Amino acid sequence: MPSAKLPATDGLTYELADFDGDFLVVFFTCNHCPYVIGSDEETRKTALKYSSFGVRFIAINSNSKNTYIEDDFDHMVARMKEHKFPWLYLYDESQETAKKYGALRTPHFYIFDKNRALVYTGRGVDSPRDTSKMKVNDLDRTLNELTQSKKITIPVTNPIGCNVKWDGKDPHWMPADACDLV
Repeated sequence: MPSAKLPATDGLTYELADFDGDFLVVFFTCNHCPYVIGSDEETRKTALKYSSFGVRFIAINSNSKNTYIEDDFDHMVARMKEHKFPWLYLYDESQETAKKYGALRTPHFYIFDKNRALVYTGRGVDSPRDTSKMKVNDLDRTLNELTQSKKITIPVTNPIGCNVKWDGKDPHWMPADACDLV
């Protein structure tokens, strides 16, 4: 699991390698993306459902505040105060953590097992912008398999959402080597 030391909206700074819990979900998100906003409550349900199984959720915003001011740290703090999400919300202002993980979109999920080995990466659900149309919840399925000590049936899916907003780039720019994962 790539590590990083990042400030959070609770006023503390965290080292990703220091998080406890049997399992860790790290996901790249932001404040303004309609795919994030549309699926946040489904992510909340999943986080709450698996918290008693030792699953810890950590959200990271790596979007450039220069692309969307709504993605700056002050807006992150306000968003957490308003929504009271059951996860820590970390700020990757340098975007180095997003690069280490290979984050492509918001939201983009990474699930790590007890040994912090990556067991899943990709989307949370198949219709994040409008979860009323959701047919598949990959995040729930993967966490169910993981917490029941079952084989992860689908370890990689394509994340669905807005691209990460890279500093100094056009809002829709993606790295040349960015592509679908499967």
